[in-house]
Amino acid sequence: MSKSTIIIAEAGVNHNGDVRLAEKLIEVAANSGVDYVKFQTYKTELLATNNAQKATYQQEFNKGADDNTQFTMLKNLELSPNDYPKLLKCCAKHQVQFLSTPFDLESLDFLVNVIKLEVIKIGSGDLTNLPLLYQAARTGVKIIISTGMATLMDIEIALGALAAGYLNGTEPPSLALFSEAYLSEKGQELLESEVSVLHCTTEYPAPFDEVNLRAMDTLKCAFNLTVGFSDHTPGIAIPVAAVALGAQIIEKHFTLDKSMSGPDHKASLEPDELNEMVKSIREVELALGSTKKLVTRSELANKKVARRILVANKIIKKGDILSEDNVSVKRSGKPGIQAQYYYEYIGGIANNNYQLDEPIKQ
Repeated sequence: MSKSTIIIAEAGVNHNGDVRLAEKLIEVAANSGVDYVKFQTYKTELLATNNAQKATYQQEFNKGADDNTQFTMLKNLELSPNDYPKLLKCCAKHQVQFLSTPFDLESLDFLVNVIKLEVIKIGSGDLTNLPLLYQAARTGVKIIISTGMATLMDIEIALGALAAGYLNGTEPPSLALFSEAYLSEKGQELLESEVSVLHCTTEYPAPFDEVNLRAMDTLKCAFNLTVGFSDHTPGIAIPVAAVALGAQIIEKHFTLDKSMSGPDHKASLEPDELNEMVKSIREVELALGSTKKLVTRSELANKKVARRILVANKIIKKGDILSEDNVSVKRSGKPGIQAQYYYEYIGGIANNNYQLDEPIKQ
């Protein structure tokens, strides 16, 4: 991962199943300056049962619909495998990297072996989907995984499945094998080099008082991996704050229009907001700078004007005693003795004649 924050613009299913909208989302993401534009790859039949109900936030976008199942919603939002070459070509044209989240093993195989992705994203909903995690790591790709709805124990088990997959041994997968892999020196090395974890609050939009950005520190201390933030809050303040707190990856949903029909549009940024978020993050990166406390280049000129020096408060003759009565500290704009040495000179003898406001030079 580079030193600058990796910004992932999450198109997700905000294309509403229309590849032309997906291409427009890619163009918007590229113009904003993000690093990746991310989609969701799945086969509805492998993701949800026929009667799986929608989450409350998913129900909001089509109240009163006759069919309130996830299956129908997901099927309407599903991209065809034939759409992906168009998306990859569009990404290449607009110079932004393509990323996607596989939701099933067939989609994982498609993204890794057909699309040839070298990085994939695993969503919070699949943090406990150990078969998917294990097989994803066995492909050897780098993995970014969100940790919404999870405890530290959940995350450790998930990382164990990833470690075992990367180790690519011949033993049958099991919780015992995952624990052994996680605790092994080689397993830890592979996790550190291949896996990034994103703090996340799985609600759309996420309440500010449930975001707990400081949990990123906990993840960093607990797992010693690259840590980022997958944001579902309204606006851009929280992802920008996350960067200030050390997030190395930011993921944020975006859309062409929040008023569009679809489960994620309402909790997404519109193009101008996405532009502002990227701009703000890049400014924060510059402002974070160094841990060293030094006088900066731009401060040097101001230092001459703003800092005070010792000056004569009245006419001083050579041999006079320098005192609080005849020496003052003022801004002069001229070279002189800095005000911090005032008490070192009071009580001394003047070695020169000084006119009013003339800098003391001895």
